[in-house]
Parts: sequence; structure tokens; C-alpha cells
Amino acid sequence: MARELRGRHPGGFLMTEHLAHIMLAQILRLYVAAPDTEGTGWLFALADRQIGMAIGAMHAEPARRWTLQQLAAMTGMSRSSFAERFKQKVGAAPMDYLTRWRMMLAGERLANGSEPIGKIALSLGYESESAFSTAFKRVMARSPRQYGRRPR
Repeated sequence: MARELRGRHPGGFLMTEHLAHIMLAQILRLYVAAPDTEGTGWLFALADRQIGMAIGAMHAEPARRWTLQQLAAMTGMSRSSFAERFKQKVGAAPMDYLTRWRMMLAGERLANGSEPIGKIALSLGYESESAFSTAFKRVMARSPRQYGRRPR
């Protein structure tokens, strides 16, 4: 990386940026896979094949009307086993995690975009702006309008 930065060759910055991403990914892999590392959170949960599969599906389709049954079936687990393991690994119940994920996505769009709240709500699986606003305020501690107007 140092050679790329010092050399000032065409594409050198891009090469170092990609190398840095690769190094970060490898460090995270090693950290999560270490036998003496016990942790809670989505990063550690990704190391669990079944729970990681469910998180990946929720991230890929946040607007889908996920149910505990669908997520458990996808992982080949019973609902109770899935819910217990998910909470143990992630630190939150599956549906609570999904709601927080949706609100994080919404928060990003509110802070950095100009989409109407209703459009964001529909794109994240909420049938009404009111239901979305209630969930958003519960998770993010302020209304979507207040969140979108916060100082950058």
C-alpha cells in the first residue's frame, strides 16, 4: 500500500482504497472466527451460518413482510429455536432487529435525501405514514420530520 501511495501511479489511490477494504474484511473475519471471541451483535451473528442467512435476507429485502415463521423456515430451524438463537447472537429479537434496520435505512434517507416520508415508509414495508412515523419515533427518539431537519 505504501508503495502504491508513494509511487503516484495511475490508479494508485484506487488500488490502496481497495486494499484497505480487503484488509478490513480479513481482520473482521479473523476477529469473528477466533475461538476465544464471544460477542453479541450483528457482526458476531454473521459468523453463525443460519442467523447470518436470516440477517442477510432481512437486509436484502427490508420491505418484505417478514414473519418469524418465514425466517425460521429459511434457516431450517423451529420458530422457538430460531428466536432464541437470534436473540442470543444479535442481542435483539428478530422482529425488533428488522424494525431497527428499517429505521436506520429510513434515517439515512431522511438525513441525506429529499424523498417524502410517505414514499420512504412504503419502500420499507409500512402501509401508512402514520404507522411508520410511530415506529420511527419509538426507535430513533424523534419524529421523521425532526430527524430529517437535524443539523448535518
